[in-house]
Amino acid sequence: MCAKGWRRSGELIPPTPGTVHRPHDLLWLADAAWQVNADRLPAWATPAWLAAAPVVVRRAMVDAGQVPVGLRRKTRHERFATRVPAKQVLRAMSPEAVLDAWLQRGSEDRCSLPCLQTLAALAPALSALSLACGVTGSVGFTLASGIDVLREDSDLDLLVRAPSSADAGLLREIVRMLRDHPARVDLQVETPAGAFALLEWSRTGGPVLLKSALGPVLSDDPWCLPQRKATA
Repeated sequence: MCAKGWRRSGELIPPTPGTVHRPHDLLWLADAAWQVNADRLPAWATPAWLAAAPVVVRRAMVDAGQVPVGLRRKTRHERFATRVPAKQVLRAMSPEAVLDAWLQRGSEDRCSLPCLQTLAALAPALSALSLACGVTGSVGFTLASGIDVLREDSDLDLLVRAPSSADAGLLREIVRMLRDHPARVDLQVETPAGAFALLEWSRTGGPVLLKSALGPVLSDDPWCLPQRKATA
């Protein structure tokens, strides 16, 4: 069962007029050469790379008709924030679709890596939750694109969509699922107000750092509008 309005399938979804791309969605561009020429991109962001590799939707405010995205290559230093016209999006894949595709094809892909061993252990339980769950970060990028950017010490980045504060009890149950795995698990909880780190929220029991489209803020209730800005 999935949360109403959130699609869960392994297919690549072609955009339609009015499509809303959410943070962590992976997007393939229709004309990578156009994007390179339209922006001052780093040297590693070549047309050949962008033709094969998806970009990742960022959490940011942009003009209508634009999508905020992040470009990445294989190292942590190869990251670049930019925007693309929505009309340049050829296809998209959500974090939920990445998880579903993993479950459909089996978990044989390089399971010697701790991050993939951890995903193999968690995937069935995540898929059975009443909340929509997905894979993000380097593991999601690798599984969706077939471009291997994983290392021995790669974390497993996950996302859970919790549309209501009534989901807090289930989130506390998920915390117990994340213990004692070969790789570190970073699970972000997506709410209507933004996203927060599940383990931080469960550990502090108080204000939590909420990632919003306007930037990071401290919120006593991450399901409501931010209450105050985060301090350095």
